[in-house]
Parts: sequence; C-alpha cells; structure tokens
Amino acid sequence: MARPGDRPLWIPGIYAAASWAAAAIVTKSLPNVVPWGSDDLFTILVGLGAAGFAALAVTNPRSGRLRGALDYYGPWFIAIGVWLTLWELTTAKTGLLPKPFFSPPTGLLHVYVTEWQRLLICIAYSLRLWALGFGLGAIFGYIGGVALGWSKQFAYWGMPVLKLIGPVPVTAWIPVTFYFFPTTFDASVFIVALASGIPVMILTSSGVAAVNRAYYDVARNLGAKPWYLISRVAIPSSLPHTFVGLFMGLYYSFAVLVVAEILGAKWGLGWYIQFQTNYSGYANVYATLAIMSLLCAGLVKLLFSVRDRLLGWQKGFI
Repeated sequence: MARPGDRPLWIPGIYAAASWAAAAIVTKSLPNVVPWGSDDLFTILVGLGAAGFAALAVTNPRSGRLRGALDYYGPWFIAIGVWLTLWELTTAKTGLLPKPFFSPPTGLLHVYVTEWQRLLICIAYSLRLWALGFGLGAIFGYIGGVALGWSKQFAYWGMPVLKLIGPVPVTAWIPVTFYFFPTTFDASVFIVALASGIPVMILTSSGVAAVNRAYYDVARNLGAKPWYLISRVAIPSSLPHTFVGLFMGLYYSFAVLVVAEILGAKWGLGWYIQFQTNYSGYANVYATLAIMSLLCAGLVKLLFSVRDRLLGWQKGFI
C-alpha cells in the first residue's frame, strides 16, 4: 500500500522505456542483413531515451508543464519506441523491406552523421529561397486580398483572373517562368511566391468582404474616412481569415519547394533530393524529407505564436 509521501509510477513512462530499450537491444544484438552504419550510435541514443523515460517514470512530476506534456505525449513515446523496433527489424535485420528502396533508422542517422555539413548548406539555401518566395507571396497576396475584398471595381476585374489562375497547379507555370525571369533562382522564387500568395489573397478578400457592415456604419457616423475604415476596421477584422491563408500558403509553398529547386538550383534540399534520387540514395532522400517535415512543423509553430500574439485582443471571439 502506497504511503502518503510516495510518488506513484508514471506507467506510460515504463512502457515507453521498455519499447525504446527493445529498439536498442534489437539494433545491437541482431545481425544486419546489409550493413548501414551508425548502429552503435543509434543504440546509445535510444538507450539514453529509454533511461530518460525510466527516470521520469520514477520521479513522476505531479504538476506543471512537464506533467501536462507527459500525460499528453505518453502514448506517442510508446508508439515511437515500438515503431523504431519494428522499423529496424523489417529493414536492417530481416530485409523484409529491402535496400535501397527502404532504409532503417540507423541508415537515416548515418546520413546525418556523414552528410551533416552538406545538409546544413542545403537547409540554408532552401530557407533563403522559401523565405523570399513565401514573404513576397504573403505581402502581395495580402495587398491584393484587401483590394479585392474592399473595392467592388477591383474585384470586378481581379476576381475572374484569380479564379482562372487559382485552380492551375503552380508547376504548370514553369515554362512561362523560364521566359519572363532572367535566372532560375528568380523563377524558383516566383513559383514559391505564387503557391503561397494565392491562398492568402483568397482568404484575405473573403475576410474583408465578410466584415459586418454595421462596423463601417458606426465608424462613418463618427467621421471615419475610407483609409481609416480599411486600416482600423477591415484589416483587423479580416486577420483571422488571413492567417488561415498564411497557414495554407506555408504548406503549399513547402510542397512546391522541391520542384522549384529542381529548376536549376545548385544547392538546397530539393536539389539534394533530386541528386540522391538519381543515384538511388533513398536513405539520403528519406533523411532530407524528415528534415523538411521538421522545418515545416517548426515554421507552423512559429506562425501560430505570431497569430496568437497579434490576435490576442480577439481571444474569445474567434
């Protein structure tokens, strides 16, 4: 029977420690069908993870942010350990999923160990291209969206054009970009900007058009001029729609980033994926895709933080 001062075990932590320890044991004890490298390092890392979960299971914090995170992510920690074990078994240990089409976790880790310098350069180039394209697309998409939502005359001419361009995949504009842009880098920026700008423009125009007309009437009765109505009424009220468009544009821009870099880039994650695919380096491809997923998730998290800060005054209303 537990005494009042005792801390009960964090049960998911025990299971997580067991699943991660199983991944370490499988990696170290069973022979590889095909050598991949970095087995010892992977064993150490997942072993440390298992030890960390075991320590958390014993200490079991009772409150605070850590406790909330443990309760929420506990099943995921278990699932990741099970997944790593099965992944290693079906690839490196049994060859059920054969090389080169499938890579074990040790294969991906080996890519990071041996290619980290080149990958860092590719990340920097890709982030530069993405930042320029997404930034320009968001700016011009936002300005165009406000104009479409506010001005009936502008919407009369602009909305049909937007409806014509919007459904067309951005990759279909690649031949046009080669003609109008002097360098392949400029063409790549345009492709990314187009992918991010269209959803921002559509959602922003929808947000401006959906603003309650009573707000405008009240502001006009108080002597507000058109610019004041746009900057202080239309734009703040439409920001929730704009952020939805930004989230969509962020995902779309990352989706076309690989294609944009294939146009002629000498560096970048998209270029690296294409280069490794040509030589059947699928472990490198999977490792790069994992990096892109983490980068995209981090940028989404950052955009959520910006949204929460800018729209804090609307909390409870949106």
